[in-house]
Amino acid sequence: MALRASVVVPVWNGRKWLPGLVASLRRQTVAPLEVIAIDNGSEDGSREWLGEHAPEIRVVALGRNTGFAVAANRGIVEAQGDAVALVNTDIELEAGWLGHALAALDQDGVGAVATKMVELDNPAMLYDAGDILRRDGVCEQRGRFHRDDHRWDEPGEVFAACAGAGVYRRAALEAVGGFDERFFAYLEDVDLGLRLQLAGWRCAWEPRAVARHHGGGSAQQLARPVTSWTARNTLLLVAKTFPISWLPLVAYRQVAWFFNAAWKGGLGSYLRGFFAALPLLPAMLRERRRLRSDAVVAIEVVVPPRAFRGPAAGGHPRGVA
Repeated sequence: MALRASVVVPVWNGRKWLPGLVASLRRQTVAPLEVIAIDNGSEDGSREWLGEHAPEIRVVALGRNTGFAVAANRGIVEAQGDAVALVNTDIELEAGWLGHALAALDQDGVGAVATKMVELDNPAMLYDAGDILRRDGVCEQRGRFHRDDHRWDEPGEVFAACAGAGVYRRAALEAVGGFDERFFAYLEDVDLGLRLQLAGWRCAWEPRAVARHHGGGSAQQLARPVTSWTARNTLLLVAKTFPISWLPLVAYRQVAWFFNAAWKGGLGSYLRGFFAALPLLPAMLRERRRLRSDAVVAIEVVVPPRAFRGPAAGGHPRGVA
């Protein structure tokens, strides 16, 4: 039996993007079983717009900004499908997106599908061609800032999907406990992807499923800058799962980020994220033994050795110090 998908859209002050998203959902060649919008206390009329212009979408109002991870988990609980497609508000999907993604998901052992994300205003530029994780704790989005030269146009496998336009098998999400809500926003999908891989689930890469993404649609409204969230959540991810032997690589990256932030005038944001992680580290460290002992696939296999400097490090030609 073919998989049926529930589309879950976490919404936070995304009113300006909703018309494009809703129109693209209505154009899907494979219609979703349902569309659920989880509203994180929007104050820009998002809920009202959906009620008036998209009555087919069920809106669940959380009343406040609980973060992406909480909203996504609530959507998973509410969803009725065997598959859950997570879509950001600042996304427009090509008509075959859901059909191609579901076909890729409907393979033995596949727990998630990474889809091809391009820039909304310039589809010739890639935004994300699947995520990879390095042993220094950095997650790279393949293809980011590159022109789409079709180098990643063959379906296959990748480490993890970007949850801005990713499709997941419901059974896989339930098996690993969904998103870790302590991450709030950013890298929660990397943490989920890592736990899925450790549990033996594979992530398919489906370039024929194309999503156009504005990028950072609501990020500028966060009280804490994105760089602060990524600094915080990188430390949480590392403490939760990485072997002690990788600590020198992680330390190198943190020192590099410190000096890079100081040079570019962002040291305050970096330090805010660094110190925000400290209270949560003991809990993350307590979990690492269970995660590693329960792993079906060793983390050394899931996160293989990879260059962490220069062009071979990943998808960002601008590089990271």
